[in-house]
Amino acid sequence: MRRIGKSKTDVWRWQERFAAEGCDGPLRDKTRQSRIPPLGPDVGERVVALTLADPPGERTHWTADMMAQAAAISASAVRRIWKAHGLAPHRWRQFKLSNDPKFVDKLRDVVGLYLDAPAHAIVLSVDEKSQIQALDRTQPGLPMKKGRLGTMRHDYKRNGTTTLFAALNVHYCPVDENIILVACNNLFSTSVSIVSQSTRWSRK
Repeated sequence: MRRIGKSKTDVWRWQERFAAEGCDGPLRDKTRQSRIPPLGPDVGERVVALTLADPPGERTHWTADMMAQAAAISASAVRRIWKAHGLAPHRWRQFKLSNDPKFVDKLRDVVGLYLDAPAHAIVLSVDEKSQIQALDRTQPGLPMKKGRLGTMRHDYKRNGTTTLFAALNVHYCPVDENIILVACNNLFSTSVSIVSQSTRWSRK
């Protein structure tokens, strides 16, 4: 025991495991119970009930640290309980309901164009990005060179705003983009007309 630096208790424990399990017994660690007692089912039920209720104060949702403090458990235990019950307080799913009584008919018309468009029809899915600021530097910067970074002035001048329209041809898949630089009252119709003309020419 002195040669291996172990106490009598350790040696006696190894002898008992060797007598009970053979050579493989002392060569592997014996499973032991955790010093921290497991959480009871009432703790999980309390965490779930608190999660489904509103958080205290002006907070928008529960966090793991907040719940750990409220339930008097660790934050990792809170995350395990949330994962076991499929709860994610920090995530939201948005939805919108239409009050239009003809919504179903309109939906069928739109989906019908996507799935089965009339012959020689052009179906475009259009979106816009408006109020894009057209900015320009007041002076040109110096180019990058060895041992020196490129330079750029901090100030700029405004050249108004512009609108970007992008249209996806649903059945032929190309994307046409048009930037309307001059503000007018019929930006959308102008962009659709340009895209429609370019689509007709590309199909010929």
